[in-house]
Parts: sequence; C-alpha cells; structure tokens
Amino acid sequence: MLSEKEVALLYETIMSAPGMNDAVKLDLRIPRKNVLLLVKVLEKGLQTKTGDALEGLMRAAGESSQESMQQIGTELLEKAGLSDMHTRLSTLHPK
Repeated sequence: MLSEKEVALLYETIMSAPGMNDAVKLDLRIPRKNVLLLVKVLEKGLQTKTGDALEGLMRAAGESSQESMQQIGTELLEKAGLSDMHTRLSTLHPK
C-alpha cells in the first residue's frame, strides 16, 4: 500500500506527463439520465475534503482543472437541455 505522500507524487507525475494538457474532441452520445448522473458525480468529486481518497488527485490537478470540470458539467447540462431541471433538483438536496 502506498503512503499518502507517494500517492500524491504519483498523481502529480501522471498530471505532468507530456500531452496531458492537450485538448481532445469527444463525440459522446449518452441518455439524458446519464448526463444528470455524470454531472452529479462530477459535483460530488469536486467537493473533496481533507482525508478524502480523491484529495491528492484534485490537488495535483490544480484549481484550473477543477474549474474546467465544473464548466464541462455545465456544458453537458446545456447541450442536453437539462440546466433548469438540474437547478430545480439541486434545490431539493440539503446543503
């Protein structure tokens, strides 16, 4: 089992590999229900706390990557026509 420091170093190494900042074009065709699910998973993943398993990955990715992931979620909702529904569903979840 890797230590927390070793895991953080591994994530930083992967994120700094050549080509990791290159943009890729994806043609993604998924049902709307999966768009909602994917956006929720993105939101939950971005809400890491100290000690969470994804904390090292999010720290290695940097602030700009987190903002990009939020923008991707927003874009997915807009393209699927689910922005309003997502906003209304979000009001039902306790903060």
